[in-house]
Amino acid sequence: MPGRAGTPRPVLTVEGLTIQVATPDGAKPVVEDLGFTLNRGETLCLAGESGSGKSMTALAIMGLLPQPMARIARGSIRLADGTELAGRSERNFRDIRANRISMIFQEPMTSLNPVMTVGRQLTEVLLEHRACPRAEARARALDLLRDVQITDAEKRLAQYPHELSGGMRQRVMIAIALACNPEILIADEPTTALDVTVQAEVLELIRALQREHGTTVLMITHDMGVVAEMADRVVVMRNGRQEEAAPVRTLFAAPKTSYARELLDAVPRLGRSLARPAPDRTRDVVDVADLTVRFPMRGGVLNRITAQVHAVEGVSFRISPGETLALVGESGCGKSTIGKALLGLVPWEGSIRVDGHQMAGLSPKGLKPIRRNIQMVFQDPGASLDARMTVGRQVAEPLQVHGLASGSELQDRVAWLFRRVGLTPDQIDRYPHEFSGGQRQRICIARALALRPRVIVADESVSALDVSVQAQVLDLLRELQQEEGLAYLFISHDMAVIDQVADRVAVMNLGQIVETGSREQVLRDPAHAYTRRLLSAVPVPDPEHVRPPVLPREGEVGSPVWPLGQSPARHEMHEIAPGHWVARAPRSRAA
Repeated sequence: MPGRAGTPRPVLTVEGLTIQVATPDGAKPVVEDLGFTLNRGETLCLAGESGSGKSMTALAIMGLLPQPMARIARGSIRLADGTELAGRSERNFRDIRANRISMIFQEPMTSLNPVMTVGRQLTEVLLEHRACPRAEARARALDLLRDVQITDAEKRLAQYPHELSGGMRQRVMIAIALACNPEILIADEPTTALDVTVQAEVLELIRALQREHGTTVLMITHDMGVVAEMADRVVVMRNGRQEEAAPVRTLFAAPKTSYARELLDAVPRLGRSLARPAPDRTRDVVDVADLTVRFPMRGGVLNRITAQVHAVEGVSFRISPGETLALVGESGCGKSTIGKALLGLVPWEGSIRVDGHQMAGLSPKGLKPIRRNIQMVFQDPGASLDARMTVGRQVAEPLQVHGLASGSELQDRVAWLFRRVGLTPDQIDRYPHEFSGGQRQRICIARALALRPRVIVADESVSALDVSVQAQVLDLLRELQQEEGLAYLFISHDMAVIDQVADRVAVMNLGQIVETGSREQVLRDPAHAYTRRLLSAVPVPDPEHVRPPVLPREGEVGSPVWPLGQSPARHEMHEIAPGHWVARAPRSRAA
């Protein structure tokens, strides 16, 4: 990140900020004595793990703390002209928001109104803040969408948020945030839920808009790769307190605090994976052949099936005991659908064998013994655990359903599972909300291990975790694999994590595998243009590294939706090295 010449000119000054939240035991500080300055034209990153107080700081600056649960107990938040924001009433904050400070939130789908078109939401902001006359609002909204490089901007004005991809929704949020030309743009985890390619595009868009408009950016993130790529200066936070503040190059080269060093050491990096013991490939525990999953789309007056979503189209792969096959690709490529098909959670065609047993054509009763051998760890542990049940009951439930244990034997087995994943038996009677995100994921792993399965499907199982917690969960999964001989189907869009865990990698695009081979073959010597594009977008946690532009897509972006009676052309795979297969140009195929 090149330095900016000249004397720094603060546009925002935070001094002694303390934020308290109400709890049954009284007021509890979530941010304590925080202070920093934000200088004109720079990007300052607030970095740290979940619960460090980053987002609460941003909400305090915006006057959006949830009242009356949270409040600023003391401290000052001042703009360059001396305007004090701490303690300002909601009515007096309206002119500050959008005109002076604007914010991009983490999840655009919950920030955008689902029952209003994109155009209406943009024009509403413009008119509410008197940014332009009503007669010019639509034209201005169109210009904003073009500024954030949305394709077919005219068409997008009439669409609703659910009709847009995640990347497009985030671009709409950026357009809304920039509608009134704010001095300061707060970006709260703006790329966390996005694929690496879309993340790279959004970050480059923020940089381009910053260069063009001179906007000052306060970025909140736990991704140190994003910090290295975007920041001029960094404030590292932990448990509501400032641990360290430094220019980005200084922080990465010589962090002063042990916490900052631990945070940087935990970041997964491409090309630094450890050697893994070779799995036993003399037999397969999972054998998938010509797997196809299609979802019907209905329309018309009679609500008939008019088209199909070809989520997975003719996919084949095998996994050996003790081996990890990683499925990687952008959202919508069919990765998670394959995982659900292996568990029998979606209708499918083709052949799936688990430990030699064919799943095709079996009734739910017939599938029950096979499902003992294959379990799933989902992306969001908060959503996959029942908030009304103790975690001990949830870990015990699979054993009870399959009639494998009861009474004291059941209690002993659950206690052993808790210890096995690094928890303690005295936590068994607690509820999910009493645990951190990493602990909840450990509980989900314990539940998956309860039946002693042969295969575990890990669907984005660490993507929602902080880097240090992510490292702990990955270490646990590796340890369990070595001791139990587990086979993993590891589904992820994070190439650096894939590099750490995978023996073999299969890259998916629009429901089909386009490249597969060993980790070294696919990640070090990619042969398919789509694989190279994914790798070019991976953020590198090194501020000295200048990432080249993300490689462009070859041809137009395809769609998995096909009219009834038609289907996509199947890829032909050819072997370019032993075990390294790459898709040839597809051949036509009748439905």
